[in-house]
Amino acid sequence: MAQPLTFATSKSNKVLRQVAVYLFLSLGALFMIFPFYWMISGSFKTYQEIVTSPIVWIPATISLVNYQEALSVAPFIIYLQNTVIVAVANSILTLLTTILAAFAFSQFTFKGRDTLFALLLATLMIPSELLIITNYSTVVQLGRWNKTLTETFSVIPQVIGIDTYGALIVPFIASIFYIYLLRQFFNQIPRQLYLAAKVDGCSDWKYMWTIMVPNSINALITIGLFNFIASWNAYIWPLLVTNNVEMRVLSIGLRYFTGEAGSEYHLLMAAGTFVVMPLLVLYLFTRRFIIAGVARSGIKG
Repeated sequence: MAQPLTFATSKSNKVLRQVAVYLFLSLGALFMIFPFYWMISGSFKTYQEIVTSPIVWIPATISLVNYQEALSVAPFIIYLQNTVIVAVANSILTLLTTILAAFAFSQFTFKGRDTLFALLLATLMIPSELLIITNYSTVVQLGRWNKTLTETFSVIPQVIGIDTYGALIVPFIASIFYIYLLRQFFNQIPRQLYLAAKVDGCSDWKYMWTIMVPNSINALITIGLFNFIASWNAYIWPLLVTNNVEMRVLSIGLRYFTGEAGSEYHLLMAAGTFVVMPLLVLYLFTRRFIIAGVARSGIKG
């Protein structure tokens, strides 16, 4: 009789562990979802409903008045246009530099390759805030040179400097983290393919675009999405290099609803929802690529 009892006890313990795990995951999911619920529900509330006590969990009426007022207070359409241009251009250029660098570090053999890559990885320990002053000085100097060339040769446009798209895009078109991530994917592709391609007369450029890139599409989508999200949410750098309202981005537009007299929380919630929702939709449609890209980046086989 002891064996069936032990089996039953073991089975009940397994069920209890599964229940505990699912309960923990459910609580974690609720904890993560709650800020989004509070933001979206707050975007439909009046100011009195947000600041009143006890807390109003569900708005009395569903209306788009807050969204209409928020869009009229700040030029969000212009900000949206600038944000999309910067995020898309930055993601495309980052993918290009990442592919080229990762291919070189994974397929080419040259003296000091591993040492150079290790030094580049070491730069990840430098906080990005320390680079802001250097980047700002570089952008200002490049802007002066560009302005001089523009005044000398009228056909040369002002592409970099304060209040330009170049200032928002150029400083962030390369990332050693993304290069490392893609290099791990490239290392999973058998070296014999590269050697066979060279025997058949295939150039490195053609091999990279016809073999390496298609076989690493999950990693490339992951890198593109991560970079797009980072560009979309950027705040400090766009605030530093833009003085003209026509060149500012969505994240800066949220400042319009906070002042010395207090915050207009109902409009801030509506504007925040307007900024965040595109990223949420993008993530929902591409989450399987992100999971696959991150999961396989550390596998060597």
